[in-house]
Amino acid sequence: MPEHISQYKTLNQRRYHLRHWGAEDAPLMVLLHGWMDSSATFQFMVENLRQAWHVVAPDWRGFGDSQWNEGSYYFPDYLADLDDLLTQLSPKQPVRLLGHSMGAMIAGIYAGVRPERIDRLALVEGFGLNATRPAEAPGRYARWLRETQSDIGYEAMVDARQVADKLRGRNPLLSDERAQWLAAELTRPTENGVIYRADPRQKMVNPVLYRLEEAMACWRRITAPVLWVMGEHPFEHPAVKGVMSTLDERRACFARLSETTIPGAGHMIQWEKPEELAQAVESFMLATL
Repeated sequence: MPEHISQYKTLNQRRYHLRHWGAEDAPLMVLLHGWMDSSATFQFMVENLRQAWHVVAPDWRGFGDSQWNEGSYYFPDYLADLDDLLTQLSPKQPVRLLGHSMGAMIAGIYAGVRPERIDRLALVEGFGLNATRPAEAPGRYARWLRETQSDIGYEAMVDARQVADKLRGRNPLLSDERAQWLAAELTRPTENGVIYRADPRQKMVNPVLYRLEEAMACWRRITAPVLWVMGEHPFEHPAVKGVMSTLDERRACFARLSETTIPGAGHMIQWEKPEELAQAVESFMLATL
């Protein structure tokens, strides 16, 4: 698989950066990255695909080299961005779609809202967030109001080496070579060192509570075959601490679900075990109905 080619498109009135791998006349596979990540996250997985594919991965708005919002970020905007992307890439044919983490949550909702647009769906480490209660709303709105009045930013790091060390600290199976490559892709130089490319406002709390019942209603409408891909080691994050204990309830929403667990991997499977992820995803995407 060759190195990627960059392209810029207008999606839902935003300037989006896309990465393309492979020939345009090859079968299409669309990959969606997670929070605080970018399309670069899939480089190692794509390198390990055996068949010829046309792989396309966007940088979500506010990440990578795509346009930032003027204000906060809201989940439905990503659905509209994805809808426009798939309409431009494949207006008449359903699409093979993969999402990781936040990208998987977007893909899962979209596949239920637009079931006719999805041929096969792979959800990698993205099975929804913790259920919330209406009583949490006042505190969430209050926190959001405080953050809208704050100066949110990143502290500059000395160089990409420092970033690479942080990535390896969180992802022990990530090789040093790959960590350095990712560090360069996820940051940009400043006068004081390097800083993350992502919009700092992506760190603001979402004022709208996550509604698990709504997500489940969307999942029930998915008609495509679905693959869940999990790392062996659970994701240690407060937003998903209750997800693993409710997996049975969530998996019951999918009519055509299969699952695979990648041994040794944590949340960032595409960094730590890209060879195994590529094999699992490709086998699923090529399977006959």
